[in-house]
Amino acid sequence: MLGELSGVARVYIITGRTDMRRSIDGLMAIIRDTYEMDPYANALFLFCRRRKNTVKALHFDKDGFVLYLKRLDNGRFQWPKDASEVRPLTRQEFRWLMEGLSIEQPKAIRPITQKKDF
Repeated sequence: MLGELSGVARVYIITGRTDMRRSIDGLMAIIRDTYEMDPYANALFLFCRRRKNTVKALHFDKDGFVLYLKRLDNGRFQWPKDASEVRPLTRQEFRWLMEGLSIEQPKAIRPITQKKDF
């Protein structure tokens, strides 16, 4: 999924559960009506089903909508347990999510608070 998204400006996750019977029009309606966002924006919107083994992603690609679907055969996505809300994801958080990791990863390298004199 990452290769096709190099031109995407933002990634948004719709937390909570989504009825996966919804198609492009149904997902567009959630983006537009529930969250008052522009589904035509240069963004990828992520939705997950109740069992957390399927993710749908909606993206407008200059001349039409693309609907991606990823279903895990073994395991579940570490989907946030928040009530339904929309929040932006960094590229790293998106990568973690697609690899089955939590988007709430601790920092591996801590930022420098003071410069050392050498």
